[in-house]
Amino acid sequence: QVQLVESGGGLVQTGGSLRLSCAASGTFLSNRAMGWYRQAPGKQRDLVAVITSFGSTNYADSVKGRFTISRDNAKNTVYLQMNSLKPEDTAVYYCYADILNAYGSRMDYWGKGTLVTVSS
Repeated sequence: QVQLVESGGGLVQTGGSLRLSCAASGTFLSNRAMGWYRQAPGKQRDLVAVITSFGSTNYADSVKGRFTISRDNAKNTVYLQMNSLKPEDTAVYYCYADILNAYGSRMDYWGKGTLVTVSS
């Protein structure tokens, strides 16, 4: 069974920085892509950033130039460095992984979420 465990959320002031981490554990064949989504109260869950196993990245327009996604393939871990944070970045951030599991099936896995609160 695959598990994603996030860490690094918290409370920060406007203009501050936070770094989120997410580690994938369990038995699987390959980790195709990992990323972060976020969900603010009363809103849908939206993509923040994603990175493939080859290092290709994609960002939401709202975070380009402020957030940087990276990954350590050996550790099956993805990071999100968030700089110049704004109150509108406040949300629960969910880790996501596109994994080929032990049965050879491609599946999406989600972490439980970590809260990021940016105070004005």
